[in-house]
Amino acid sequence: MYAVIEISGKQQIVKKDEIIKVDRLNAEKGESVTVNRVLALGEGENMTFGTPLVKGASVIFEVLENRKDKKVIVFKKKRRKRYEVKRGHRQYLSVVKVKEIINS
Repeated sequence: MYAVIEISGKQQIVKKDEIIKVDRLNAEKGESVTVNRVLALGEGENMTFGTPLVKGASVIFEVLENRKDKKVIVFKKKRRKRYEVKRGHRQYLSVVKVKEIINS
């Protein structure tokens, strides 16, 4: 069974025991986080779609670590104008494991 959830303003497909990266959550390593914004739930013929959310459904995560992602280079240039700007950015992430998908 899998679920489509909304976390940090983004939609994510998750399955049980799957490890995913999401934007930084306000939780420390080893804590559990519950997400109630479930948009769809099930598998195959037994899919349940919410309008917009599935009532009583939730997904429980365990935070494995909080870290920074790989560096993304942002380079801007305008030709013949002597304009070049190079900047870098590292996004804060939480690596989480899906412990349980609850449908009530």
